[in-house]
Amino acid sequence: MQGLNSRSWIVLICLLIGSSGCQTTRFNIAAYEGLGDQYDVTIRRDLRGVPHILGKSNPDVAFGLAYAHAEDAWPLIEEAIPFYRGENGRYVGPDGAITDYLVEWLGIWETIEANYIMDLSPDARAYIQAYADGLNFYASQHPDAVDLSRMPVTAYDLVAGSMLRHLLFYGFDHAVEELFEETRQSQVSAVIRPPKRRSEIRIQEPEGLLIEPPEVLKLGPGEIKINGLPVGSNAFAIMPGISDEGATRLAINSHQPTTGPVAWYEARLKSDEGLDVMGGLFPGSPSINVGFTRDLAWGATVNNPDLVDIFVLDINPENENQYRLDGEWLDLEVREVEIGVTLWGFLPWTVTREVLRSAHGPAIRTPHGTYAVRYAGMGEIRQLEQWMLMNLATSFDEWVEAMRVHSFASFNFVYADREGNIMFLHNALTPRRDARYDWSQYLPGDDASLIWKDYLPFGRLPQVINPQAGYVHSANQTPFRVTDPADDPSPESFPLEHGFQQNMTNRAHRGLELFQSLGPSISEAEFSAIKHDKVYSRSTDYVSYLEKIQAQQFDDPKRQEAQSLLAQWNLSTDVENPHAALGTCVFLAAEKRKDRSEDGRQEVGALLDGCIDTLLDAEGRLDPRWGDRNRHVRGDVNVPVGGGPDILRAIYGRDLNEDGYLTNVAGDGLYYLVSWQADGTQKVEGVHHFGSATQHPESPHYDDQAEAFAEERLHEPAFDEALLQVQLSRAYRPGQEE
Repeated sequence: MQGLNSRSWIVLICLLIGSSGCQTTRFNIAAYEGLGDQYDVTIRRDLRGVPHILGKSNPDVAFGLAYAHAEDAWPLIEEAIPFYRGENGRYVGPDGAITDYLVEWLGIWETIEANYIMDLSPDARAYIQAYADGLNFYASQHPDAVDLSRMPVTAYDLVAGSMLRHLLFYGFDHAVEELFEETRQSQVSAVIRPPKRRSEIRIQEPEGLLIEPPEVLKLGPGEIKINGLPVGSNAFAIMPGISDEGATRLAINSHQPTTGPVAWYEARLKSDEGLDVMGGLFPGSPSINVGFTRDLAWGATVNNPDLVDIFVLDINPENENQYRLDGEWLDLEVREVEIGVTLWGFLPWTVTREVLRSAHGPAIRTPHGTYAVRYAGMGEIRQLEQWMLMNLATSFDEWVEAMRVHSFASFNFVYADREGNIMFLHNALTPRRDARYDWSQYLPGDDASLIWKDYLPFGRLPQVINPQAGYVHSANQTPFRVTDPADDPSPESFPLEHGFQQNMTNRAHRGLELFQSLGPSISEAEFSAIKHDKVYSRSTDYVSYLEKIQAQQFDDPKRQEAQSLLAQWNLSTDVENPHAALGTCVFLAAEKRKDRSEDGRQEVGALLDGCIDTLLDAEGRLDPRWGDRNRHVRGDVNVPVGGGPDILRAIYGRDLNEDGYLTNVAGDGLYYLVSWQADGTQKVEGVHHFGSATQHPESPHYDDQAEAFAEERLHEPAFDEALLQVQLSRAYRPGQEE
């Protein structure tokens, strides 16, 4: 046995303990090798490595896109597959088992198996299946680069992935993680008479830059937090009437991590059936999520309505598996699920856990009670179909019709088109709730009338179409402040129980201020300047921290120096600014301490000391050039970058070990400025934060756009066919790339 390698040992252990939990290959390569002949598609790569997928049919395009994704980012796709299936524990160990339980608890796969044929159109099913075929074909052609135990990928896998991503984007995990605390975290709402009025609620400033909830549920690829800060997004548009050239303009600027499974990937999709769209998406997704066609364009921002309700169940003291509903004891649905876990990287194990269901939704027992959860999007599987329909739209009416599918639990959208239309849509599956209760609290679980059955209709969602002010601006703020106040949706039209958010962000304040200050005629350069703006608004509560510091009298020389420097700060985060490093440190530290403190008061001296120590240790001075502190790093590129947290030029940095500077890890990524001139001529400029082939350091495209991104040098994407022919690097059919 001395000659056994590590793999042989694993096989031997599997034989000794049984095959349960051991990873075995179930992928028949020969069954998938012929898929390349079933799809008529060509992958064309431009000089930046961006794939332009040209297919005869829409499914042909989906097949080619999947193959291109696999070429550029297979490790990310491979990592996500078991996450979607609820098999993550078998590959990553106990931490992965947590997400596996979530998949079982929510009944993701039961929902798909019950509704796939009924809820999805034949066109959508063909498109999704083609994408799965593309991944499987890639695996058949590159078996040595693929973990075949995870193959084949099915259409059901892709639908499950889309469902999970939507839950994670709107923060389902954070809404339920409080159930895992030692004590109950919220009161149970009683009947309110009369109901609260909207006028009693004021629009709030940001509630904190740093929010650090307990990491009970690690939900894998979809979780987007940097130093505890949820990463936001920007999108804004103007109509011809306020453009100095009579142009319609849109900024597409959705913020994501710079690396990982939800980092932006750029592609263009074109078929003989009318599909012709370019933009950003994630590897493993079959359609463009933000982007443009010849005739229209859209951006997306995350919104934060109240989409999750927690019910306190009244459990029968004589039977823990019964709960009271409308005066009767009903049985909880109880089943046991087996979750595979790999221990120490090689030893398979199986754990058994109970899954509970009630009339409200999934339920869970805790030391402080039994709870049920009802959430937006329960039973909804049509997200991939809606993305496909949005990609196929050629007019405002068609795009709105695609939005009327209303499968997305959340997301704001900002739209613009060749005809001069613009739109802001606070999209959400908003539960229609009983107005007598405070739905920000827990709800009594014994009243069936509180189990909401439907959502606010699409036409009643907060939205703005072609406002008189001529602009809309979305930056993760309340939907009631997105344009001029005269054009904003009226809060009084939306009852409090719908749970629409009330907060503003710095980016929202600053963007609206800039639009109002620029007046009735905005130039192309001014529009670009809004997108790249690097200044904190004085309307945000961040500035109150500076005021607290200036109100103090310090004896310590270092504190005095810091106080003086902050008094000089113009709130800018441009690369040359000598005060931004100290200022942003104060903002972040103050918000973090506020979040953790019991009463919200700050001892500003101690706060300053932390920032002083940080900067002196890292830079040897309190006023370093911001560009020396804030860096954009990729491969051989290490360059200064302006911007910062919650800035329109959004750059979220993280300390890079002992090097003493912040490296950009989220925020601005792939973004576009799209316009149509008065004569209908389209102009698009954009840049990717790194380059197209994000997973291959040896690729020339691994970092070929990194410097341009840091310097805000945009280029024209090769969306025009003539330009693509000039920039064409290579063209090939999947499987024939050599």
